[in-house]
Amino acid sequence: MVRPACLWVLSAVALLAAAAPVAAAHRQDPEALPQTRIQDLPYGDVLFYYFQGKDFEAATRLLAYEHWNGLPHHEADARLLLGGLYLSLGMYDRAQRSFEELLTSDVPTGVRNRAWLFLSQALYARGQYAEAERDLIRISGRMSTDLESRKELLLANVWMREGRFHRAAHLLERWRGSQQGWTAYARLNLGIALVRQGRLAEAVPVLTSVGTMYALAPEMLALKDRANLTLGLAYLQASHPELAREALDRVRLNGPFSNEALLAAGWAEATNGNYRAALTPWLALHGRSPLDPSVQEADLTVPYAFVRLKAPAQAVQYYRTALQSYDAASGQIDQAIARVREGGLLEELLAREADSPDSGIAGNDPLDDTALPDRLGYGWYWHLGRVPDHPESHYLYTVLAEPGFQEGLSNYRDLKLMGRMLRQWSTSMDAFQAMIAARQRAYAERLPKVDALLNAGKLASLKQRRAALADRLAQVVRTRDVAALASPRQRRRWALVQRVRAMLARDPDTPAYAKLRARLQLVQGVLLYRMDRQFAARLWDERKQLRTIDRALRQAQTGWTQLEGDRQAMQDETGDFAARVSALQQRIGALQVRLTAAEAAQSRALAKVAVHDLKQRKKRLQGYRVQAQFALAALYDQAAHAAGAGAGAAPPAVSPGMPQP
Repeated sequence: MVRPACLWVLSAVALLAAAAPVAAAHRQDPEALPQTRIQDLPYGDVLFYYFQGKDFEAATRLLAYEHWNGLPHHEADARLLLGGLYLSLGMYDRAQRSFEELLTSDVPTGVRNRAWLFLSQALYARGQYAEAERDLIRISGRMSTDLESRKELLLANVWMREGRFHRAAHLLERWRGSQQGWTAYARLNLGIALVRQGRLAEAVPVLTSVGTMYALAPEMLALKDRANLTLGLAYLQASHPELAREALDRVRLNGPFSNEALLAAGWAEATNGNYRAALTPWLALHGRSPLDPSVQEADLTVPYAFVRLKAPAQAVQYYRTALQSYDAASGQIDQAIARVREGGLLEELLAREADSPDSGIAGNDPLDDTALPDRLGYGWYWHLGRVPDHPESHYLYTVLAEPGFQEGLSNYRDLKLMGRMLRQWSTSMDAFQAMIAARQRAYAERLPKVDALLNAGKLASLKQRRAALADRLAQVVRTRDVAALASPRQRRRWALVQRVRAMLARDPDTPAYAKLRARLQLVQGVLLYRMDRQFAARLWDERKQLRTIDRALRQAQTGWTQLEGDRQAMQDETGDFAARVSALQQRIGALQVRLTAAEAAQSRALAKVAVHDLKQRKKRLQGYRVQAQFALAALYDQAAHAAGAGAGAAPPAVSPGMPQP
C-alpha cells in the first residue's frame, strides 16, 4: 500500500550540515541554504568522514570535538549536523530533541520544513505513525511543489495506517503530484481508502486508471497488478463477479500478486456457478508452490469445485492430496519454528546479505571487521534485500516484509555493527597499551643515562668557564693587553720579539748589539701599533662571542630544567595515560557485555514474532485440514449411503471461503 519513505534522506544530513550561520540566512531566500566557510580544522575533519558516508565515525568525532571545545566557530552547524547524523543512524529520539531545540524561527523556513519532513519519513518507516503526523504538522507554510506533494502523500498514508480512511481519501482526492510513480501510488492509496469506506463507485475509476496505466518498470507493473487485484476483490465482495473477472484478468500470470489473482478469478467464476471455468485458474494455482497461502487454499477450492460438478472421485483424490500437502507443510513449519528458536534465522539472513553485491560497498558487510560502516550499512537506510532459500523464509516472507520486523532486523544488524566497532576499539586499546609498555621500557633504558647526565654537573662547569672568560676579558680591557687579543700569527711574532729582547739584554753593550736592540725596538713598535689598532674591533668580536655563549648557556639551562622536570613527570604522565586506557578498556568491556545482552534480547524478540506468525500459519493449515477431512468424510458417507440417498441426493460441499479485498 505504501511506498517506502527513505528515498531522499541522503540529502537530509547535507542539508542540515549547511544550515548555519543563521545571520547569513536572513539575507537570502528563506528556501535557499546559506554557505558555510570552514573556520575550525576539527569541523573539517568531521566533514571529511561525513562526505565519505561514514556517519558513525563523523558523529563520534563531532561529539569528541564538542567535548574538547574544538568547534568555537561552528557550534550551531555542529549541533544541526549532529541531529542529522542521529537521524541517519536511526537514533530518532535524539534527532527529534535536537531538531526541536535547534530548528527555531532563526533557521530558514525551508531548512526547518525539510528537516521535519525527513524526520517524519523516518518515523513513518519505523511504524511510529502518531509521531510522524506530529512532525508533519510542524511544517509551516507551503514548500516546493514536489516536497509539498510528498508531504501530503505521507500524511495520507499515516491516516490510512491509523484507520482514518475518510480523511485520507479527502486529502488524496485533491492531491496532485509531478511524478508518475508518486501519482500512481497516491491514486492506489486513494482507491484503497475509498474501498475501505464502501465507496466502490468512486474507487472504480481511480483503481482502473492505475490498473490500465502504461508501465515498463517492475515496480510500476507490480503497482498495476495490485490495483487490479484490489478492484477485483472489491467487485467480488460487491457481488459483481463479471466485473471482478475483467479486472483480475489484467493481473500478470507471473508477478507478486498472481497467486491471489488466480484464486480470486476462480471465485469470480464460482460465484456465477460456473465451476468448470473456475477450475482453470484454480488448477493452474494448484500446481504452484505449496508454501503460498493462496495455493494452500486452492487445495480446498479444486475439490470443492469437483464436488459441485458432481465428480466425487476427483474430489476425493484432491482432498487426499490436500491432506498430504497440509501434513507436509505442517511438518516444515515445525522444522522452521525449531530453526528460528535455535537462533539460526537472523544469522542466515545477515550472512545472505553479506553475500549480496551491495556488501562490496565498504562497511555494508556486518561480518567484515576491517572497515567502518558507511551510511548505507546501518540505521534506517538499510533494508533486507535477499533472504536465504529455506522453508522458514518462504513462510515468513510476509513477516520479513513488515516494517516492524524490518526495523527490528535493522536494529539487530546495527547491534552487530556496534559489536564490530567495539572490537575495533578494543584492538586499538590493546595497541595503546603496547605503546605505553614500549614507552615505559624506553624510559627505563634511558633513565640511567639521564640521571648520569643530570648528576655530572656539566652545565655548572660550563658556567664557571664562561665566568673565567669574562674575568679574563675584563682584565684585558683594564690593562689594555693588546697582545692578548692579537691574531695567532701576531702572538707568535710578539713572543719571538720578547725572547729576542731577553737574549739581547744579556749581551754586552757594544755598537753591534746596540744596533740590533734599535732594530728590535722598531719591530716591536710596529707590531704593537698594529695590535693596538685592531684591539677595539677584536674586543667587540670577543664580547659578541661571549654573548653567543650566554645565549647557548640559557638554552642549555632551559633544556636542562625541562629535562629535570620531564624526568620527574615522565612516569606520572605515562601512568595517567595508562589509567585512562585501562578505564576505556573497562568501559568497552562493559559495553560489549550490554551489547551481547541486547543482541540476545533482540534476537529473542524477532524470533518470537517469527514463531508467532509460523504458528498462525500452522493454525490456518490445521483449519484447512479440518475442512478437508470433514469434506472427505462427507464424501465417504455419501458413497456409503448412496443406495439409500437416491440418485438425486445433493453432494456435500464445504466452501473454503472467499478472499477479502
